[in-house]
Amino acid sequence: MKDILFLAHRAPFPPDRGDRIRSFNVLRYLGRRARVHLVAFADSADACAPAPELCALTASCSIIHRRKSRGRAALEAIAGGRPVSLAAFDDPALHSAVAGVLDAHRIEAIYCFSGQMAQYLPMAGPRVLMDFVDVDSAKFAAMALQGPLPLRWLMRREAGLLGAFEQQVARKADATAFVSAAEAALFACEGGRGNIVAVENGIDALRFDPAIVTPRSFSAPTIVFTGQMDYPPNVDAVTWFAREVLPLVHRRFPTTRFAIVGRAPTAAVRALAGEHVEVTGEVADTRPWLTGAALVVAPLSLARGIQNKVLEAMAMARPVVATGSAADGIDHAGTLHVADGVAPFAAAVVALLGEPSSAAGMGERARARVISRYAWDARLAPLDALLGLGAERAAA
Repeated sequence: MKDILFLAHRAPFPPDRGDRIRSFNVLRYLGRRARVHLVAFADSADACAPAPELCALTASCSIIHRRKSRGRAALEAIAGGRPVSLAAFDDPALHSAVAGVLDAHRIEAIYCFSGQMAQYLPMAGPRVLMDFVDVDSAKFAAMALQGPLPLRWLMRREAGLLGAFEQQVARKADATAFVSAAEAALFACEGGRGNIVAVENGIDALRFDPAIVTPRSFSAPTIVFTGQMDYPPNVDAVTWFAREVLPLVHRRFPTTRFAIVGRAPTAAVRALAGEHVEVTGEVADTRPWLTGAALVVAPLSLARGIQNKVLEAMAMARPVVATGSAADGIDHAGTLHVADGVAPFAAAVVALLGEPSSAAGMGERARARVISRYAWDARLAPLDALLGLGAERAAA
């Protein structure tokens, strides 16, 4: 078996948020095909002990506590003319951990998850698959169009510097991966060169199966949103829905409730809580909330790649109303409702609430689509050739 170095900006366990869902499933896929040496950051000191689930998948595992504050990272980045995204993840301890793995093992390939970790790639040597997941520079460029002027300046600066860095890394990597064909095409249009490919996210349809979950009981029809609630696009999405869309829904269905399900809600999110809006904070399992929901919404105005929250809701056989941005990248074949703007989004929600049988049928079709299109092993199969594992598997 080959030895692979796996770099990640956040330890890929538990798979309870978008980035960790992808990185964990990639790690699990590679761990069945190679000896994987994981080097990753942890957001807190108590998360540095590798989880047993990670140890079972890896030949070695180094988790480093990332201590640098956002303020310090911003100052270092501005002083050094670097993107803040890179300065925030530049750590001597992690450089040492990477060097240790490269010295101790005959690493034949490197899987690098997220652009922040590209600064740890060696100048030459093993085959490199750079998984940017999304075009982060495009995200910052979009964020530069809103907010106060100092923030806009910082976002424009980040977009420009990070975009140049992404292009530089892609030219050196053996292959550059993105989570969807749309993200790959966007990167190519912005000047990306080299072997640019799409490696899509999947879904564990055995775990996300409504037949094995007891639905949460609600006293009134409840619309659910799931996500990390200190992530700005999620904050903007639930704020827009609660303030602009929900009042229109209440004209037809006045008892309808909106549940915002996810960890670390900001003050702005907590302020939305009231008679018709519930802010849960972190929950042990989102599946009962999804199963009990009348429908699920993904009203994101800024979204990149494939939204795991949408795939999960579809797998749980829930009808989904999503903006074009949230649905983009998902090959849903019409099994979710796409709507943009306050009135069209509200109309789609009202239509589904008013026809429960139609909504249930939509949910069943969504689950069938996910099962046929988004199994993890099928979505990650391109990794074999990209990391040079195909020939070895054929000989096994």
